Amino acid sequence: MRAQFPISMKKIFSLIVSLTILAVIYAKIDLRELIRVFQNCDLTWMAIALGMLVPLVMITAWRLQQLVPAKESLSILKFGEANRLILAASVLNMILPSKMGDIAKAYFMRDKGHLSGSLALSLVVFEKACDLLSLLLWCAFGLLLYPAKNFLFWVMTAGVGAGLLVGILLLSSRRFASLFFNAASRFAPKKVKLKIDKLRLSWGEMHEYFWSDFSLVAKIALTSIFLWLCHLLQILFFIFALRATVPFLAHLALSPLAILAGLMPLTFAGVGTRDEALILFYQPYFDAATGAALGLLCTARYLLPALAGLPFFREYLAAIQTEDRV
Repeated sequence: MRAQFPISMKKIFSLIVSLTILAVIYAKIDLRELIRVFQNCDLTWMAIALGMLVPLVMITAWRLQQLVPAKESLSILKFGEANRLILAASVLNMILPSKMGDIAKAYFMRDKGHLSGSLALSLVVFEKACDLLSLLLWCAFGLLLYPAKNFLFWVMTAGVGAGLLVGILLLSSRRFASLFFNAASRFAPKKVKLKIDKLRLSWGEMHEYFWSDFSLVAKIALTSIFLWLCHLLQILFFIFALRATVPFLAHLALSPLAILAGLMPLTFAGVGTRDEALILFYQPYFDAATGAALGLLCTARYLLPALAGLPFFREYLAAIQTEDRV
């Protein structure tokens, strides 16, 4: 089986959905006001926010290095190579749903000899699970302290809290993980069932590998929490650059909700759903034109690393199109 990435009808459909949502958004706002928001932006804060992309990529690359201990790898993953791998994965994240480009890093690490077999997939699964749980943690913290919760926000607080609890149990308890995957496999369609079964095997290997070294788990968990705080700060700095303000605790609640909306596999790289969520959630603090401008800047958070990854993408794509042995 080969990993292929043709332009499928599903990708075309997601692009159409994104463009439709954007068309509806921009039909409701004054485009001249949107242009005025960018013309009046604070260039210092804009430079700080955009400049944060560099340390964010570097921290992510350093974390990936820590996930590949030398004693388990066939060759050492160097810091420069880890950075190139993160940037190349950003290219795929622009076209694959739910940031599946990160999962494809397993192909590259396997073929480069950094890890053997399904352990490469287990490593990336653990990395992305830590990312999602860190995002949910900051979101739950912000939602619990959010001052103006209506019924919808209480429902979202309960949903985020439940997701965080399930995620922690999946990572920490092999028994719970086994029960969870068995139940999911039992009720899933045949195509999805095959994917769940493959993920269950990788998840079990991940448990065996990572929980044998608690210090490694603690290091990756703390790094992920700090990394996502930096991501949320970058979005806050974008808000400052647009000459708007929002209470920090409210921002901790609202920005992760918008990011989660962008992870829904309905749109092209989250474009549209993330923009609409930013406008909706931040409407108590600034107008729709500023929200739309923030949506464009949040898209730039994914677009700029993808552009930087294009020079490395060809080698990366060649690696993941080899025979699938993960």
